[in-house]
Amino acid sequence: MRIVVALGGNALLRRGEHPSVEAQRENVRRAAAQLAKIASGNSLVIVHGNGPQVGLLASQGMGMPEDERFPLDVLNAETEGLIGYLLELELRNSLLGQRVCTSMLTMVEVNPDDPAFARPDKPIGAIYSEAEANTATRDKGWTMALDGPAYRRVVASPKPVGMLQVQPVRWLLAHGSIVICAGGGGIPVVAGADGHYRGVEAVIDKDRSAALLAREIEADLFVIATDVRGLYLDWGTVSQRPVRRASPESLGKLAFAAGSMGPKVEAACEFTLRTRNRAAIGSLDDIGKMVAGTAGTSIVLGQAQLEEGPRDIDVGSNETPEPIS
Repeated sequence: MRIVVALGGNALLRRGEHPSVEAQRENVRRAAAQLAKIASGNSLVIVHGNGPQVGLLASQGMGMPEDERFPLDVLNAETEGLIGYLLELELRNSLLGQRVCTSMLTMVEVNPDDPAFARPDKPIGAIYSEAEANTATRDKGWTMALDGPAYRRVVASPKPVGMLQVQPVRWLLAHGSIVICAGGGGIPVVAGADGHYRGVEAVIDKDRSAALLAREIEADLFVIATDVRGLYLDWGTVSQRPVRRASPESLGKLAFAAGSMGPKVEAACEFTLRTRNRAAIGSLDDIGKMVAGTAGTSIVLGQAQLEEGPRDIDVGSNETPEPIS
């Protein structure tokens, strides 16, 4: 089976965690151990997030003179290389040389006229209090928005329209390699009238890029692995309960946060509608069960109504997950 896994950036650097290399290495090691469970007998592509990492680099760059700061496309390339290296290393270690792994810098084309450039909504970087957010807006010119109980910087997130390295991905898969690509949604580029590409100041949602890639390589299954066990009805209330199976049409009637769970649901539904294949959203720790269809939320065609599961989380406890990208 050909599987594309979209791995959330917060699975690699958790909310509130110190952004050290060792902390990220340990989280990547845990992620690689889970991903290794579905490698045997499957053709596997991994697309990872980079929101915390690219936001950290952008914050560090604010202390430099303006003409020396790296734009977001360059920071995307830096973090794609960093996380790709760590993931490839730990996957190789987890698989004990049984499979070849390849990480690839990936450019993803976006439309320069995408309305997202005028409406930034993609959270990146650290969390801030309201006072800190107001200071960042005043002093740095950032757009800040609520993400759960705190604030984060938000940037433009145009939709991907094409992936420049799709042919090398197909070649690597045909030769048995696990492929790590389109990290952070890929490096955003636009094509000029002369056919030349240039980078742009944006961050592409990695779930949207992963869904596009999954369609282009004709994946059998698209998995969005995050830090939430699946989709929930009445989220954050005493009556919240998980959705086990749903159709794209039934999910289209529900509202999900634009900067976090919304793009995940949109990407999963679009994949299923266009390919007629299953998509799944759930916890990285359940990835084997998600592939088997026994955990997380499965998005399938022909599911007349939402299939709910039993309430499985104590909303008042510290274990209540947050649907962050």
